[in-house]
Amino acid sequence: MLSLPPTPMMLRTVVASALPLFVAPTPQQAGPARELSSAEKELVARLAEQQVQLDPVRGFCAFPADVDIRDDLLEYLLVGPAGAAHESGFQTPVAPSALNVALLALGVEPGSNADWRPKDPLPSEAELRAGANPYEISVPAGDGFYLYVGWKQAGETYFFRVEDLIRNLGTGQAMTRHRWVYLGSRMVRGGKKDASEVFAAEIYQNLINVAFFRDGYTLVTSALPECIDQSVWMLNAWLVPERGSRLEMVMSRSRIDALPPEIDKLLPSITPDSSAPENER
Repeated sequence: MLSLPPTPMMLRTVVASALPLFVAPTPQQAGPARELSSAEKELVARLAEQQVQLDPVRGFCAFPADVDIRDDLLEYLLVGPAGAAHESGFQTPVAPSALNVALLALGVEPGSNADWRPKDPLPSEAELRAGANPYEISVPAGDGFYLYVGWKQAGETYFFRVEDLIRNLGTGQAMTRHRWVYLGSRMVRGGKKDASEVFAAEIYQNLINVAFFRDGYTLVTSALPECIDQSVWMLNAWLVPERGSRLEMVMSRSRIDALPPEIDKLLPSITPDSSAPENER
């Protein structure tokens, strides 16, 4: 039987032994789907037990995500129950190690995290007031995913790129669409008296960041220069259901231009909570 161990090295071993890496077709690609191997079927079944729906052929995974912070600043897109929920747009009950297994099974390789340093010389006060950035920024680079959120409500189907659900308070526009970079988290010391190492994403449960962080503890990061700023990101609350609504988040290796039936059937139906405050409906 397969297991879902928490360390990146062990996770890679599990995936390598269970699922040969491949270049998946886009979700819209026509033609008959290939048959999964027995190892792939086992991995898909084991991940489904962890609430992760893996589609190795079409190159995506999907999992539940609950609406969290709608009307306050965001530093994260997705966290677990023990993560920074007060700064995240969505929260998932899925174990970080299980989600990481699914991402690795889709053939992703870790990219590089953001880096930044003050410009030399610094911009003048006038330039800063005009919007000049005081930092030289190296944005995250490498392999990654396109992110989507979907649900059904009142007979309608809603399926968005996650960037469309996030606004930049500095520009007044939605976040620029882009491919989010896979970092794969990292190993950290378990404690002062414990020399063993633990998987940071499993411990801190901050899974996808909107604003940049140097520590690289998340599984996936945004990759736009403006994400250096931690104080400009909010959900477009008028597009997002009330807090606590159960949605489906999709991470795809290719852009999804039209909602495929394989994802449509996964989208949960929600109903407005009549007891919620008006600004939470």
